[in-house]
Amino acid sequence: MAYLSFTGLRAATGIAAAMAAMLAFSLPASAQEDPSAAKSAPAHTLKIGVIGPFTGASADFGIPMLNGIQQAVDEINAGGGYLGRKIEIVRKDDQANPDVGLKLSQELVAEKVAATIGFCNTGVAAKSLEVYQTHQLPLIIPCATGTPLTAKYPGPASYIFRTSPSDGIQAPFVVEDIVKRGWDKVAIFADTTGYGEAGLKDVEAALAARQLKPVHVARFELGVKDLGEPLKAARAAGANVVFSYTVGPENAVIARGRQALGWKVPQVGAWTLSFPFFIEGGKEATEGALMAQSFIAEPSNERRASFLTSYARKYKVRKIPVPMAAAQGYDAVYVLVHSLFGIRDGKLTGPAIKAALESKNRPYYGVIATYEQPFSKQDKEATTQNMLVMGMVKDGAVTFAYPEDAKRNLFVQRKQ
Repeated sequence: MAYLSFTGLRAATGIAAAMAAMLAFSLPASAQEDPSAAKSAPAHTLKIGVIGPFTGASADFGIPMLNGIQQAVDEINAGGGYLGRKIEIVRKDDQANPDVGLKLSQELVAEKVAATIGFCNTGVAAKSLEVYQTHQLPLIIPCATGTPLTAKYPGPASYIFRTSPSDGIQAPFVVEDIVKRGWDKVAIFADTTGYGEAGLKDVEAALAARQLKPVHVARFELGVKDLGEPLKAARAAGANVVFSYTVGPENAVIARGRQALGWKVPQVGAWTLSFPFFIEGGKEATEGALMAQSFIAEPSNERRASFLTSYARKYKVRKIPVPMAAAQGYDAVYVLVHSLFGIRDGKLTGPAIKAALESKNRPYYGVIATYEQPFSKQDKEATTQNMLVMGMVKDGAVTFAYPEDAKRNLFVQRKQ
């Protein structure tokens, strides 16, 4: 049987039809040889847990993540689901609260989901990891980026996977860029959450690799409204760039504080500088800010144009608040379902799903990347540094910092 590329199928028939065709080509050999084998597949649903902050302060990226996941699930179900089984999302709102996230993770285990996709906040995820590991329930993290999340358990034993770019690759990527621009006196502003703590360590390690040390380090609690004094101290220390590591409005507090001081140094950071909390909260003070991105919401190729058009139509929006969260959630669903076709006996146990995720399957042509083997027994990170580009705030939106990246983005990257 001839094989059609997923990209070609999308162009010819649309996403839902493309997925249906792709799944048909992905059926186990027994089902391809005997159509009755597919028809006799269990009729009940395939339950997948989805957990994240869908209300509260972190909902600005929790909702896009959820929407991206739902978009993928709806496309797969429109194409017949997984071997005739509709995918059912079991949704849990962790409210960006570690204790709530722990309780809801235990509920997902009790509700016998086959796998879980979720978590946007590093600290929330960290408190729940043991639940997934102990119960051998695969967890794919499409949003939270804290480096320690996939390092807690030895690779061969770990049930914790991730499709979002870890801070372990974001921090050195941004450091390389600022050094290339000639900014070598770095002030780090990091919050005291698990995300800020891990990010600070990653930035310091990335600077040390370039024989640099931060000239000033400021720590602060979430909810701070004024960082004028730490900014004055950073200026006095001779900083020529501010590297911020926080997830909410505090990024905008830093931007407005620099503006109030008349201190015209650049602000750089990880992907959270692309969030509405920063861009809308800091307004003109955010112009020119630079950040690591795995996905910029521009139709640079057919896959991304299709995804963006479908998202806008489905959710009736002109733009996605946090495009990376949506795209990474979307790809996480397809990576998971795509891998399930490697389970030949149809028994979707935790160990079987883990092994399937770690195996090399037919490539999935995603929005963020082309996934040939996103995971292995040793490696639970689907994203590598070559997949990142530098984003820049321009006129209240995020675009490519370098024109050459826009051209390079015509071609979806593969894991290195």
